[in-house]
Amino acid sequence: MTRIVITDLDGTLLHSLTYSYDPAWPAIRSLRDRNIPLVFCSSKTRAEIESWRERLHIDAPFIVENGGAIYIPRHYFPFKAPDSTERNGYDVIEFGEPYQGLVQALQSASRESGCETLGFHQMSVAEICLRTLLPVRDAEMAKQREYDEPFEILGLGAHNLLGAIEQRGKRWTKGDRLYHLTGAHDKALAVRRLLSLYATAYGRVTSIGVGNGHNDADFLKCVDAPIIVRSRFTVSLSRKVPNALVTNSPGPFGWKEGIQKTLGAGSAAA
Repeated sequence: MTRIVITDLDGTLLHSLTYSYDPAWPAIRSLRDRNIPLVFCSSKTRAEIESWRERLHIDAPFIVENGGAIYIPRHYFPFKAPDSTERNGYDVIEFGEPYQGLVQALQSASRESGCETLGFHQMSVAEICLRTLLPVRDAEMAKQREYDEPFEILGLGAHNLLGAIEQRGKRWTKGDRLYHLTGAHDKALAVRRLLSLYATAYGRVTSIGVGNGHNDADFLKCVDAPIIVRSRFTVSLSRKVPNALVTNSPGPFGWKEGIQKTLGAGSAAA
């Protein structure tokens, strides 16, 4: 094993409105044929990512909720991952803080700043469907959060709110649709740990990262070959990751394009 692909989901592998991955399927199939692991690294929950792994027949480890934890299928590596806990068929490495503490931090920061917010914990499944365009079952899985609280900013004073979050020792980031409040972790922390496990198991590994948003910037800096899938965030993201390949197309078309260009024109035939 010499290469590994680590990818965001929404707006990259998955279309930002329809959640279709069909245009990317030839590239996914090519990775499988070449035995190149495809690691999902997303703000999505464990339940959501498990569903997508099943649909796409992916068996690699995955990173949930903006780096909140790494889930490694048992016996995937020829050793048990250090500092991991066995849970539901996985070795789990946790970086995130308990979810209820994040909810309380958001509520407290909102009160102090006078800036009204609407957190995922306050949204019904129907409201989540409306805001994210997720199907009902996917929205139900999106509410099963452990390490990350998505939220909307409804009032004035966003700068004060985000400052109040930071004063509480928490972090915030911006995804495709919503802000996210987390503990002292991000995607990059989890990606670095997972890459170190791959290196321990297989020696030198060339890492390819794919993302499209602000919350992908730090992890894209950690990989050997970063790919930015075109989106409304492309200009600011490319400033943060100037060595990245920027695709011409958005969504799964851009994802396929980036994988083709990075691995070689014959790697993902249409």
